Amino acid sequence: MNIRESELPGIGCKFEVITKGNEKMVIVIHDDGRREMYHFDADHDESVSSISLRDSEARQIAAILGGMVYRPQALDTIEMAFEGLSIEWFKVENHAPVVQQTIGSLHVRKTYNVTIIAILKKNMKKFFNPGPDSIIEAGDMLVLSGARHEVKRIINELLSAGGDS
Repeated sequence: MNIRESELPGIGCKFEVITKGNEKMVIVIHDDGRREMYHFDADHDESVSSISLRDSEARQIAAILGGMVYRPQALDTIEMAFEGLSIEWFKVENHAPVVQQTIGSLHVRKTYNVTIIAILKKNMKKFFNPGPDSIIEAGDMLVLSGARHEVKRIINELLSAGGDS
């Protein structure tokens, strides 16, 4: 996927997206929070559909697309790479070393250079940017970000039942 960003002085910011399937979409984020999305024809010349969203609507759709609201059952992990950054979902296994530990006590950032950016609890409660006092439980879905090898390392050492911490 190719994303090109350009500033629109006095308006906001424009993102032009060309997908791997060669589809074009343009997203305009206005300074007042509104978003406009345009989907283009196969030649990328003419917009065939568009939608305008308020800030709150755009954020709700972003949560849906990002998997924070619904995550297909078939996916155990979702990984995205962005110039060395990996964002991955991982369900904490029963008997993993992190169970009943706080994020702060694990020194995740210092030891692994990984950030826990969200926790989805079994009761579907969501915690975005959880603090050091947040307790990790078996079955929690963690959203991790960091270098791919460090994310894999924390999964193997702390989040899996066979962890060796």
